[in-house]
Amino acid sequence: MDQRSLLEFMTIAEKLKCNLRHSCTSSGRPESVAEHTFRLIMFAWLVEDAFPECDSDRVMKMCLLHDMGEAVTGDVPAFEKKEEDRMTEKDAIYQIAEVLPDKKRKEFLMLLEELEASETMEAKIVHALDKMEAIIQHNEASIDTWLPLEYDLQLTYGQEQAKVHPYLERMRELIRQDTLDKIDAAVDEALDEQMGLQDKKGFL
Repeated sequence: MDQRSLLEFMTIAEKLKCNLRHSCTSSGRPESVAEHTFRLIMFAWLVEDAFPECDSDRVMKMCLLHDMGEAVTGDVPAFEKKEEDRMTEKDAIYQIAEVLPDKKRKEFLMLLEELEASETMEAKIVHALDKMEAIIQHNEASIDTWLPLEYDLQLTYGQEQAKVHPYLERMRELIRQDTLDKIDAAVDEALDEQMGLQDKKGFL
């Protein structure tokens, strides 16, 4: 690969560090697209033994590239994303691909087209893990950062994608339980706080 083209592509990829997602980290700051991508790849590596029939290298490459269009478009939360947003991101992918030499361009587009088609088991695994990683991140963030609609979304998002394999279904159910536990803990905390305030009022 021509070194100047390589550096140009690296500059585009750097925008994934700058562009923020809706999710917050456990420390309370918004996460970047690059941080989501990093942990999605980690997720794929950790579960690869559950899918011995699959090409784990291809899975991890799709994870690496799955949000590259957002280097140009920025992130649009799933609950806000419309068809026009998907088309804009697709156009951005083809724009980015022009920077790459023929061999890398073909691989780049082939992987993203496979992911979009979602017909291979490898692509289906990426879609399921992608959604689960987002749910895990929300579970790790303060519940104060959740929007009202996310209480239901946390329980349902990615369930359909996880049905492609029993391992993924079990993983999704475990994450769902973590969500329920988090909501229950928040409710208990709110009740304790309310009771404490009432006690103080009674004392006064």
